[in-house]
Amino acid sequence: MAYPKLYLLLPLFFLFASCSEASTERLSNSEAAAEQATLDTTGLARATFAGGCFWCTEAYFERLQGVEAVESGYSGGKKPNPTYEEVSAGATDYAEAVQVYYNPEEITYQQLLEVFFATHDPTTLNRQGPDYGKQYRSIVFYRTPEEERMVRAYVQQLEETGTYRNSIVTKIQPFRKFWEAEAYHQDYYRLNPNDPYVQSVARPKVLKFESAYSQLLKPEYRK
Repeated sequence: MAYPKLYLLLPLFFLFASCSEASTERLSNSEAAAEQATLDTTGLARATFAGGCFWCTEAYFERLQGVEAVESGYSGGKKPNPTYEEVSAGATDYAEAVQVYYNPEEITYQQLLEVFFATHDPTTLNRQGPDYGKQYRSIVFYRTPEEERMVRAYVQQLEETGTYRNSIVTKIQPFRKFWEAEAYHQDYYRLNPNDPYVQSVARPKVLKFESAYSQLLKPEYRK
């Protein structure tokens, strides 16, 4: 199935509240863990991205046809077993990230790249909207030389077509390690519909995403 180039569509990266400071009504770790379905990831490809608050980023990717699971977590740092409190305080080198498990026969790495760049602002250094700090920096973590080539080629294409007014500052670096975040962060958008941040920031962005990219979505998310 052929899809249009997503870079021709306007990026959806405007935020109106802070992820790290949002007032939340969270499920406990045990409740969130119980909600998560066990998934056999055998045979699935993986892609890892950091593009600001992982609650929104996770929601985008989990709606895509061919994506079997998305985990929120931390990547890009060195300290073992980082915690949300450490990362959100900027006390580590980690960025909030998502790990995407996908079937490459249904969706390609190139399409994941296009969704990633279209759903956050890759031109702001250590910031997404009101969320400040290196934990919100934009990164693509590549696993193979071919993925690195694809990322660099796509960034060059975005720059040459003038998709963004400012230069792209997204880091392109090899994947080292992904640490899964605490259970209450997983599938946060679905499990916390009454959270003020979800209602005021995430939901409008996700609805716009579903409307703009309906041809890429799983059937249950198509309008």
